[in-house]
Amino acid sequence: MNGAVGSRAIERERTAEGASVAAHNTRLRALIVDDEPLARRGLEIRLQAHPDVEIVGEYGDGLSAIAGLREHRPDLMFLDVQMPGMDGFETLRSIPAQEMPLVVFVTAYDHYAIRAFEASATDYLLKPVEETRLAQALARVQQARSQREASGHCAHLLGLLGELSGRPLLDLDEALKPDALEQLRRDDKLAVRDGGRTVRVDLASIRWIDAAGDYMCIHVDGPSDRAAPQGETLVLRATMRDLEKQLDPQRFPRIHRSTIVNARRVVELRPHTNGEGFLRLDCGQELKLSRTHRDKLALLI
Repeated sequence: MNGAVGSRAIERERTAEGASVAAHNTRLRALIVDDEPLARRGLEIRLQAHPDVEIVGEYGDGLSAIAGLREHRPDLMFLDVQMPGMDGFETLRSIPAQEMPLVVFVTAYDHYAIRAFEASATDYLLKPVEETRLAQALARVQQARSQREASGHCAHLLGLLGELSGRPLLDLDEALKPDALEQLRRDDKLAVRDGGRTVRVDLASIRWIDAAGDYMCIHVDGPSDRAAPQGETLVLRATMRDLEKQLDPQRFPRIHRSTIVNARRVVELRPHTNGEGFLRLDCGQELKLSRTHRDKLALLI
């Protein structure tokens, strides 16, 4: 009897040990890559509620992250999109396909290639990261890990880079070219998150952009001159600097600390005695050209 009890106890011990090993094997070993310490700390705190995720490294720039990938061989990387120096997409281009982990993009700029994220990334998170969205992203990551092969994930990332560069049929060599993402600025559309929807805006339809507190207002043509002669306004949470990075400065110069204009929509320039100027657009709107941005005159006339 005692022997039977002992055998059952040993069996339970082995079962528990096996479950522990299995749980360890299913844990996601993750890197956090973000140049903002507070953002890294915030994500770390939220991940503490997910015992299936083990943070094996945190990095503040792309070069350090690449070294961390080689050292830790993580399953997952939370990657900030916009970082000084080597940004998120440049970091991706520098990672060999065989070393590529699953990637969840983290961004404060929900207008930034949102369509590409939805179509090609494992998932993306908007800052500040919400607990519900994090849980959803981790569920997608676990599913992707159970289903994926390295070649399949590489194909997803190539699709993403192709989407961003405007050439959806990119192969690996093309995707790794230094100018692959520069094509973004030459694209003819801008992805904008407007409330609960994502809109692909024709750059030619943008009249001007101005700041309103923590939001940006993108003033565009209406569906038709008759339906909305005054145009429409799309509102997104971003900064002027964010949009400047996404738009070609030759086509969309900044003319005031709170205004960007589509240079092709300017039809008249009137100088002012104090060194400022006034621009009239083809839609009738007047905008101020500040003295500090008078160097943009050559782009406007």
